[in-house]
Amino acid sequence: MQFWMNLVLVVQLLSALVMIGLVLVQHGKGADMGASFGSGASGSLFGATGSANFLSRSTAVCATVFFVCTLALAYMSNSRSGQTGNETILDKAAPAAAAASGAAAIPGAAPAVIAPAVAPAASK
Repeated sequence: MQFWMNLVLVVQLLSALVMIGLVLVQHGKGADMGASFGSGASGSLFGATGSANFLSRSTAVCATVFFVCTLALAYMSNSRSGQTGNETILDKAAPAAAAASGAAAIPGAAPAVIAPAVAPAASK
């Protein structure tokens, strides 16, 4: 299980980095307007409209991979912690805190009533 979580995490990180790069490479919608007024830098490797289609579709694919990896990691994390039952982190921490601090574990709570130990009656 740990191998699959590591693999999905690596795929998620790579898709996030590729998606960041793809978004930074794309030009905004206002770049074409500036090119029409004399700037010759609007041409690209993929053509005038080909770059938008290729880069936007690649970004969509990377975003889909990223979200699928996120859902897979959430599912695997939840199923791994569900083996102990329906306990949450707060349920596990409360008994440990109560044992460490004594009877007054929660401030403002009613003090715990501790019955004194009764010695056994002497037999006659």
